[in-house]
Amino acid sequence: MAEAKTIRGNAIERPLSPHLQIYRPLINMVMSILHRITGAALYFGSLLLAWWLVSAAIGPDYFNFVNGLFDTWLGRIVLFGYTWALMHHMMGGIRHFIWDTASYLDIPSVNFLSWATIVCSVVLTAAVWAGVFLLG
Repeated sequence: MAEAKTIRGNAIERPLSPHLQIYRPLINMVMSILHRITGAALYFGSLLLAWWLVSAAIGPDYFNFVNGLFDTWLGRIVLFGYTWALMHHMMGGIRHFIWDTASYLDIPSVNFLSWATIVCSVVLTAAVWAGVFLLG
């Protein structure tokens, strides 16, 4: 218990506020955090997408330069991460949309939808990149 002083100087005991070290991370907590992180990552990825589109408007030389950067191993890792962030954020949005209809709000369903968000985002990312490698 934490002690807090009152105006008269008497100590009263108050409970400590729970901390992340006290809570066991639940899957819906992790999904909430990841949804926010992927949302922030999409800002960065959208800047890259805008850069790519602007380079296409500037001319073929600059477009080839930007494409060359995205075609490096580091560029592909960034694009892969952007694809996963996009898919994960989209699946999280669908999960929240389902909850907005007041459906699947019991704990087992919340856990199932949280795990489904992870699985579907990985499967969709793999499908997109399989299509990129097969078609490109």
